Amino acid sequence: MQRIYPKFILSALSPEHFPPPSIPEIAFLGRSNVGKSSLLNALLGSKMAHVSSTPGRTRAINFFSITDSPQRQQPQIYFADLPGYGYAKLSKSISSEWPKFIEPYLSDRPTLALCLCLVDSNIPPQKSDAQLIHFLRSFDRRILVLGTKADRLSGNARVKAQADLRKGLAVEDLLLCSAKTGAGLKEVWSAIQTAADEA
Repeated sequence: MQRIYPKFILSALSPEHFPPPSIPEIAFLGRSNVGKSSLLNALLGSKMAHVSSTPGRTRAINFFSITDSPQRQQPQIYFADLPGYGYAKLSKSISSEWPKFIEPYLSDRPTLALCLCLVDSNIPPQKSDAQLIHFLRSFDRRILVLGTKADRLSGNARVKAQADLRKGLAVEDLLLCSAKTGAGLKEVWSAIQTAADEA
């Protein structure tokens, strides 16, 4: 997809709020402060996702529609920005919300084409990330792990980080990317497009 026209659709706090399942959806998941909003904004080419210095600000599932033309009425893809997890001060209140609307979205949503699992490439693999990947696999979800903030890693450190994350999270598909420099974003878009086409 060359030029894109994103639009914020709605914030969902229950399955009743989800848009009708009609087109492929790409879910963005990750621990609080992993750089999810920054990556979303870099992919969308806009400041639609709210970037906050306070972890755990996203409490709802925020849906964005993507089209390749401002004239096109029907969007081609939805992006779903899910609440972060794993931040100590907020994790209890957020985790209590998961069964209500986040788990049903991840387990039952028929149009969910790809789950982008964001992990910080500068820190060792986290247990909560491994648990999320295991949870998604139990529902046969298509997964791609994205190592964020890769601009902070030099050559050798990048190779080591990639190897450590692959091993620690038991995944083959892993891309390093940076919202700051744009590194890896083309590959991320390619994976999104492939998943949408095959959905």
